[in-house]
Amino acid sequence: MTYARSLTRMVLLLGVLMIPLSVKAASINAADWQSYRAAFLDASGRIIDTGNNGISHSEGQGYGMWLAVLADDQANFELIWSFTKTELLVRDDGLAAWKWDPHSTPHVSDINNATDGDILIAQALALAARQWGRQDLADAGRAIAKAVLDKAVVERGGRTLLLPAASGFADSDRPDGPVVNPSYYIFEAFPLLNELSPSPLWGKLAADGLVAINGFAFGPRKLPADWVSVRTKPRPADGFAQEFGYNSVRIPLYLVRGAAGSPDLYTRMAAGMSLEDDNIATFDLKSGAAKDVLSDAGYRIMPALLACKASKKPIPQELRTYTSTLYYPSTLHLLALSFVAQANQECL
Repeated sequence: MTYARSLTRMVLLLGVLMIPLSVKAASINAADWQSYRAAFLDASGRIIDTGNNGISHSEGQGYGMWLAVLADDQANFELIWSFTKTELLVRDDGLAAWKWDPHSTPHVSDINNATDGDILIAQALALAARQWGRQDLADAGRAIAKAVLDKAVVERGGRTLLLPAASGFADSDRPDGPVVNPSYYIFEAFPLLNELSPSPLWGKLAADGLVAINGFAFGPRKLPADWVSVRTKPRPADGFAQEFGYNSVRIPLYLVRGAAGSPDLYTRMAAGMSLEDDNIATFDLKSGAAKDVLSDAGYRIMPALLACKASKKPIPQELRTYTSTLYYPSTLHLLALSFVAQANQECL
């Protein structure tokens, strides 16, 4: 590692670890949270992915728990957490099975984990423990955080990497491994998980993850791929669509919420993911051609967040009002609006 890269990594590491860790209760509008619950939370505590055949997954449960903390709703947090620990925390390593399908028997049709889901769940437990003074939640989050370190964080070639799952993505699992998913780097979670399960790996993971995302600039639009081989020079991973896809559209949210990245990165990503009509899209990375046009406000607020943080451009008025649509863009929208309400009034 060169001196310059070492110094850059140290600066990034310190910057990530200096993120304020306080939580402002009820940063989500009560009516918006009620609308979200009515659309996606069932009586069992399951967050329903309405755009994906009604399944539930660890990501959605983690998002639901996180939103409940931001809404200061302890009762519904408990409901979502109860389903999560009963139905998804069924592996023997402390991680959550990623998928729960109401149409299959058994409902857990794939026992593999999804590391972003584990991180979201552990982060929500940490925030809830602090907000409501609950040691039991801190202990549960600590166990998941430790399992993530043990099973999904690896050091290769001087880099600390976050594997998307405990199996299937390591260098021993596939010819182009390790493979990473840049949208799994939830930067604001890493300091919280370090509080739960202290390790220098969290800071290294954050610093190296940001360096990686800066470098994942593929094709004419200079955008990251959903799945990236980092075995040698980074490239879109084999066996996956070579696209800036639905996974990657949330990277801006994690960057700005985690105070990670530079104005140059924000500006490049906002330009790359946007169309001339103020919608965004998924893109074929090789050609730069748009694939799916995404007009939902929960998607369109992503480049607006980047523009606000890069150049203090206010978020357009029509993106400031929440309406429940599909699970995924609705979740992104609420998290974006919560971020603005907490500490970023200049975006309004």
